[in-house]
Amino acid sequence: MVLGSITDGLARTADGLVRTVEDAGASVSETFFEPTLRLGVTGLARAGKTVFITSLVANLIDRGRMPQLAAAAEGRILTAFLQPQPDDTVPRFDYEQHRAALMGPAPHWPDSTRAVSELRLSLRLKPTGLLGGMTGPRVLHLDIVDYPGEWLLDLALLDKDFATWSRDTLARLGERPSGQMYRDALGAVDADRPLEEPAAQGLARAFTAHLQAARKAGFSDCTPGRFLLPGDLEGSPVLTFAPLPDGAAPRGSLAREFERRFEAYKSKVVRPFFRDHFARIDRQVVLTDVLGAIHDGPRAVEDLRRTMAEILTAFRPGSSSFLARLLGGKKVDRMLFAATKADHLHHSQHGRLTAITEALVQDAKSRADFAGAQTLALSLAALRATVEETREHNGRRLDLVRGRLLKDGRQAAFYPGALPDDPAALLAPARSGAERWLDGDYGIMRFAPAAQSLKPGDGPPHIRMDRAAQFLIGDRL
Repeated sequence: MVLGSITDGLARTADGLVRTVEDAGASVSETFFEPTLRLGVTGLARAGKTVFITSLVANLIDRGRMPQLAAAAEGRILTAFLQPQPDDTVPRFDYEQHRAALMGPAPHWPDSTRAVSELRLSLRLKPTGLLGGMTGPRVLHLDIVDYPGEWLLDLALLDKDFATWSRDTLARLGERPSGQMYRDALGAVDADRPLEEPAAQGLARAFTAHLQAARKAGFSDCTPGRFLLPGDLEGSPVLTFAPLPDGAAPRGSLAREFERRFEAYKSKVVRPFFRDHFARIDRQVVLTDVLGAIHDGPRAVEDLRRTMAEILTAFRPGSSSFLARLLGGKKVDRMLFAATKADHLHHSQHGRLTAITEALVQDAKSRADFAGAQTLALSLAALRATVEETREHNGRRLDLVRGRLLKDGRQAAFYPGALPDDPAALLAPARSGAERWLDGDYGIMRFAPAAQSLKPGDGPPHIRMDRAAQFLIGDRL
């Protein structure tokens, strides 16, 4: 038995060395011949990841609406085309179906991201520089990795033990309208008694219901993320735990088993995701529904600010050396924080939305900048669903947006209210724990995508997707 263990260990070591050599060889090949840039796209609830990726790919294939992407404006992109992705075990991002949903005769928003998916877009580029005339076109592979934002937040759990996570989670119950429902369930359970699986499952269901209600109310930090998107893990012990108050955990008790399951969640769910997907990303997009958080009130805005700061703990931002890139020691060197749904505001307010987004991510941005990464905060709309108009009302000129309402398909003009010039007018009451805005509420309307008739060579209409693309990949084109 001992000899067999030693043999198995040597085999695993040899296999690891072979894979390391193969990975290094692949890195060398990509670095010198057909380089690959891995772009991670994630977002918090209602942020529009699927629409962002679909619009980005469509507008890189048909670049008529991309004037701020320098390589497109200068004609250096000869063509862009989809190819089979390199990861055979990862589902393909269903670009064709999502594009048909957005641009078809009955346009509608596609389903939300529920798992990891990937798509490879290859760009054939005109040679440049002194040796450009002596070489042929070069190719850059853009591998886009789509994953739920809820899973991203789980990475922060790797630095916490069960007691710390429980304290942090229970402390947030008071500021969330769904907190009392979990308190009631917790009060009916004695965690020091021997484990009874029905009691454990009931408490886990109550905690999951709390997370679902909190997310619906506009709160961003709702971990563990797989409780909201369980996939094939639904009902498994690794998703059957919940936060508990501090105290002794006798052997065999529910509290001791919850602690064990929390550690199993980190080791069997979170770490494999980090190793297989997240740790290989070069550049990252984090999409946020800032307007939705403002509409939901000060507590949702403060929760979003804290969440954005915590996201940076999951990244390894910074610039990588040439040798580190060659050998696979990657860091995220560019991060885009984007407030989506800018088309829900008149363009006269886009600057204010961008300033609020910059203020929300200032803590995260400062850490990334210090580590050597480049960051950008931006307001954008991956697919423009509205048009603008101005009306007179009670002697005032109101800048409106008009679109097709999501709930019933009617056309309607909407004025959401004016965002403040100074982001502190929102962030200060949010940090102080205010329950509502002092100067009134900020409305939000949900619009459906509009029917489109595109000219040849034009991608879907958008707001600032070309600027986002220039920041994310422009230097590699």
